[in-house]
Amino acid sequence: MNLRVPAIRHDACDDLAALCKAGGDPLRLNVLRALASDSFGVLELTRIFAIGQSGMSHHLKVLAQADLVASRREGNAIFYRRALPDASLLGGRLHAALLEEVDGLVLPPEIQSRMAAVQRQRAAASEDFFTRTEEKFRAQQDLIAGLAQYRDSLLALLDKLSFAPQASALEIGPGDGGFLPDLARRFAHVTALDNSPTMLELARQVCQREHLGNVHLQLADALSDFSLAADCVVLNMVLHHFSDPAQALRQLANRVQPGGSLLVTELCSHNQSWAREACGDLWLGFEQEDLARWATAAGLVPGDSLYVGLRNGFQIQVRHFQRPAGDTHHRSI
Repeated sequence: MNLRVPAIRHDACDDLAALCKAGGDPLRLNVLRALASDSFGVLELTRIFAIGQSGMSHHLKVLAQADLVASRREGNAIFYRRALPDASLLGGRLHAALLEEVDGLVLPPEIQSRMAAVQRQRAAASEDFFTRTEEKFRAQQDLIAGLAQYRDSLLALLDKLSFAPQASALEIGPGDGGFLPDLARRFAHVTALDNSPTMLELARQVCQREHLGNVHLQLADALSDFSLAADCVVLNMVLHHFSDPAQALRQLANRVQPGGSLLVTELCSHNQSWAREACGDLWLGFEQEDLARWATAAGLVPGDSLYVGLRNGFQIQVRHFQRPAGDTHHRSI
C-alpha cells in the first residue's frame, strides 16, 4: 500500500515569519544598521562585529533569506548591502518600517571604532596604489571606461541644465584634465581640485595647451576644506576611490551652491574584481538605487540619469542631483 506524502505548500505567512525572525536578533539589527550607507565583505563584518566567520555567515544567510540583504561576489569574496524594500510585495511595508527603526539606532562605540578601522584600511590601500601607479592612471582607467566613452552623454546632460553665463564649475579629481576644456567652454570660472601633484601637472599641461585662462588648478583634499563651492560640481569616475562614498556625497553636497547641481559619472555595479588591482578601485561600481539614496540623504534631489553600455560588458551611469534653491544651510559633516 503506497502512502502519498502530502505536498508541502508554501504559505505567504512563511515570508512574513522569515522577515520577523531575521529582525529578531540584536546582532542582525546592528548589521542592517552598519549596512545603511556602505557595503561590507564577510571578513570585514567579522572584524567589525568581532564574531567568527561561520557565525557571521549564518546571520547573513538569515538576513538574505528574508530579502533584507543582497549579496554580490567580487572574486573570491562576497560583499553584502541592504536590499531595498518594495511596498508592493508582501512584507514590503514591514521591511521599510524595520529599516526606518534600525536607522534610528546608534551603533555601540566599539563597533563604530572597528568600522572606522576598516574604512582606514580601504583608504590606505587606495592611496598606496596611486602612489605607485599615478603615471599609469589613464592607461589603466581606459581598461574599463575612458572619458571618450561617456563624454557625449555627460555633455548632453550638462547642456540640458542651462547654467547662467556667469556660473562656476568645480571638478573633483580631474585626472589628466581631459574634461577641463569642455567645462571651460561652458562656465565663466572652473576650478579643478585634486590631491595628487602628478595628476594636477597633467591637467596643467592641458590648460596650457588649450589656452584655458578661466581654469584654476588647486592641490587640496576634496573632503577637508569647504570654503570653495560652485554652481556645478563634477565627479567623473572618482566616487569609487573614496573609502566611504555615502559620507563623501554628504560632504561634497556642501560644495554645491543652492540651486546648483552635482553630476556623478560612475560605473554601475559589476563583478570584475581585477579592477581593484588594475585601477585601484575600492568599489566595483554602484547600484543605481544606492547613489540615489545616498544623495537624498545628503539633501540633494535626484534628477535625470543616462546609462551608457560598453562593448566590454560594463555599464556607465551619468547622474544628476540638484541642491534645492532654498537650501542655504551648511550641512554638518
